[in-house]
Amino acid sequence: MNAAEQAIGVTVATKIAAVVNLFKSHFPDAKADLRPWANDPDTRQLIDPDSIDIGFHLPGWSRSAQSRSILVQIRFYQDPLLGSRRAIGIEAAGFTHLGEQWRLSTVEDWQFIGKTEPSSEVKEKLKQFCRQVFELFNTTEAA
Repeated sequence: MNAAEQAIGVTVATKIAAVVNLFKSHFPDAKADLRPWANDPDTRQLIDPDSIDIGFHLPGWSRSAQSRSILVQIRFYQDPLLGSRRAIGIEAAGFTHLGEQWRLSTVEDWQFIGKTEPSSEVKEKLKQFCRQVFELFNTTEAA
């Protein structure tokens, strides 16, 4: 779900801002898009209500990132026993005008798959960003 729609309280809004700042600490030229999904009925059917989705647009096509934009989706699980919400996975995908070029999922083995892959340096930055996001949402009071 668009990050802008998930920012319904101070705690969540603060954490979304922290995610943007974490990404920009690795990719300073990126511009955050808190509404990466279109607001039409077809798109709304595909949106995961248990996620925070943020788009990051690079200033042109990046050879090292093999993309123009990177969509980050942080997925959550609401623990009914603890009453807390925990980040359980992060999906990141790089896009150009030709569509999706690569994807990283933290759900299994943190491997990049796709038509092209980012440079080793960008891969490590993205993995570090994901580790920091998990720390942000799971070591303090969950969102």
